[in-house]
Amino acid sequence: MDLKDHIRGIPDFPKPGILFYDISTLLAEPAAWKETVDRLAEAIGPYRPELLVGIESRGFLTAAPLALHLGLGFAMVRKKGKLPGRTVSHSYDLEYGTDTIEIQADAVEPGQRVVILDDLLATGGTAAAAVELLRSVGAEVSGAAFIIELSFLGGRQKLDLPVHTLIAYDD
Repeated sequence: MDLKDHIRGIPDFPKPGILFYDISTLLAEPAAWKETVDRLAEAIGPYRPELLVGIESRGFLTAAPLALHLGLGFAMVRKKGKLPGRTVSHSYDLEYGTDTIEIQADAVEPGQRVVILDDLLATGGTAAAAVELLRSVGAEVSGAAFIIELSFLGGRQKLDLPVHTLIAYDD
């Protein structure tokens, strides 16, 4: 199955000149979504993760069902102020300014093998920040997986770990 057939391109979203790759059409098709989850499971299997971590917000759509499929736990990396309880934060630079992501302080045990998931790898800034955040709480981040990669933006070069993507767009 060609998963690209189930991804809708929306021009000029969220702003003019951007082509947004919308996974809602993939999620709406059960056979394509099952194939996506199965392929992601195969891609991350060799890393023997103990926990899957989804990056806000569409990474939750990817990591949570995959964790269920594999019988693993799931944790969230979210923007500052979105998680209850005690959290650990990590700030990182954006093109113009900074942003902060957080994880609950008790979400990951020291030495636990985790794989990061998101729907899209673009510039790699948020994914790299998530890796740093997870390492700061003692996680062994063994890999990252994404449904879509915008390879022309070079995001995988910011990640010092194995990266798997199911679909690549070169322009």
